[in-house]
Amino acid sequence: MSEETSIEILKDGPYVVKNLKDLKNSKGEKLQISETTALCRCGKSNNKPFCDGAHAKMGFKDEKN
Repeated sequence: MSEETSIEILKDGPYVVKNLKDLKNSKGEKLQISETTALCRCGKSNNKPFCDGAHAKMGFKDEKN
């Protein structure tokens, strides 16, 4: 039996998705993913929809201080 897909939201970081079967872009094209995939949440990644660590460089915060 396959494991369920899960999404974890990392504090001040990306969405971490596990066991995702497939992912398509806005054109309907299938994107290459791995068993665990980090998706951009800050909007600054140069490799969208995937996280490239830009959130750390720009000081992304997911909560107002």
